[in-house]
Amino acid sequence: MNSDSNGKYLLITPARNEEENLPDVSKSVTGQKVTPALWIIVDDGSTDETPHILEGLKARYSWIQSIRLPPRPRDITFHYSYVCKQGFDHALDYCKENCIEYDYIGLLDADTVLDENYFVKLLGEFEKDSSLGIASGGVYYDVGGKLSREVSDKNLPRGTGRLWRKSCFIETEGYPVEPSPDSISNIKALLRGWQLKQYADVVEIQKRKTSAGEGLWKGYVKNGWMAYYVDKNLPVVLLNTLYYTLKSPYYTGIAYLYGYLNSTLKREKKIKDMEIRAYYRSLNLRLLFSRISGALSRNSTDTQQGER
Repeated sequence: MNSDSNGKYLLITPARNEEENLPDVSKSVTGQKVTPALWIIVDDGSTDETPHILEGLKARYSWIQSIRLPPRPRDITFHYSYVCKQGFDHALDYCKENCIEYDYIGLLDADTVLDENYFVKLLGEFEKDSSLGIASGGVYYDVGGKLSREVSDKNLPRGTGRLWRKSCFIETEGYPVEPSPDSISNIKALLRGWQLKQYADVVEIQKRKTSAGEGLWKGYVKNGWMAYYVDKNLPVVLLNTLYYTLKSPYYTGIAYLYGYLNSTLKREKKIKDMEIRAYYRSLNLRLLFSRISGALSRNSTDTQQGER
């Protein structure tokens, strides 16, 4: 298939002041071997050239649409998932009104550039395994012209570049307006018997470090708060803290633990979804330790040495 052929997936992208990244990201999407049936880009009140870039894309590609939300203070807790949810809801309504068929639903952040075969490969994996509910490629960073993979659990899809099987997306109640929405979606899929997978050989290049939208310190303090919010127990939090402190930059573990303890002392609100809280309370510490150990051991081996 060529880049003008529409695939059977929808794609949602939240974007705020992404004039530097959006041209490369959009080029990688429009250059896919199989392009989306519909790509909804949610302009989250951008004040730079993002709206003009979107107008140009929509004029050139009929399958690219956008919606614009009013400007609001940046917030990587509830607001991010709210912005994404607006895109998902709009896409589903648009497809229903315009009789657009699809089997998969994707999420791509506006700082992530995809290999041209990204969706061809992921769609192929879904077609081989009917139990696969959510999948993504591996996140890499361009370090001096070489690609270095971000250490993560190989069993769990990344937030950006993920695809849901449509039936899995519906069965897990769609995209939640919660902090850490991708983790919550993963858990609901697992609890309903779906398989999750991250394919390291399917490359997505992220231009910003994960949790770096407001700076790494603030990002990991927020991660600690989210651990409290979903009711992770202290042993699990301490193990996560150890994991963060054993990889560069090492201060992220301190920031994470501070966010958790500060929320605990303040007795802040927790998630109302008891299914999620029960999952985290019963999380197998040994399994978690095994996954973290495996991720750390791959840190030195999952660096792709080839030039871009």
